[in-house]
Amino acid sequence: MSSVDTATEIQQIFNRIAPKYDDLNQWISLGQHQIWKKMAVKWSGVQAGDTALDICCGSGDLTLILAQTVGVMGKTTGIDFAAQQLAIAAAKQARQCPEFDITWQEGDALDLPFDDHHFDGVTIGYGLRNVTNIPLALAEVYRVLKPGKKVAILDFHRPADKTKQAFQQWYMQTVVVPLAERFKLTAEYEYIQPSIERFPPGKVQEKLAYEAGFSEAIHYPFAGDMMGVLVATK
Repeated sequence: MSSVDTATEIQQIFNRIAPKYDDLNQWISLGQHQIWKKMAVKWSGVQAGDTALDICCGSGDLTLILAQTVGVMGKTTGIDFAAQQLAIAAAKQARQCPEFDITWQEGDALDLPFDDHHFDGVTIGYGLRNVTNIPLALAEVYRVLKPGKKVAILDFHRPADKTKQAFQQWYMQTVVVPLAERFKLTAEYEYIQPSIERFPPGKVQEKLAYEAGFSEAIHYPFAGDMMGVLVATK
């Protein structure tokens, strides 16, 4: 598969994989993705009663953790450009936690439809890597956050160590792609490795956050330096 470069192509991919997205994430992460998402929510600093935003929310797993954290007195918004993912997210909420105040909204991470200084905390899980303009996406996060509040951005990234790079590539080729074949989504999931190779490493992510205006930015690597969370404070 050739590299995926346009927002429309990426949007089409995530709409197509929507029905099997949760199952694939569970298999690919060996069941660890929920732990990683809880880490991101904790690092976002949201508390009971807060107004929270999950950008590129997909099927809503991370959004639901946010909603559980801010509680029934808080408000949570999950935004994504893939309508099929949002439909699955809304159905999941209706089954699991209908009592929480969650808005599922179709929209663009590069042009967020929210007022300035609106949210007490923001999360992005596996989404920043897929936007077509990372600096603009970070600038939009900065704009909608309240002063002193945080964003936590969870994603894969390319390890600095060559051995770890080789392992990551092996894992993608021998685990992720075969699993995608099993779910009949081979072409859709072949985009992941090139997207990781293009995605800025942690130190560059920190630099981009500072350039977007954030007062503090720290990238925390884990999972053998193949995953990380960028925590930035406005």
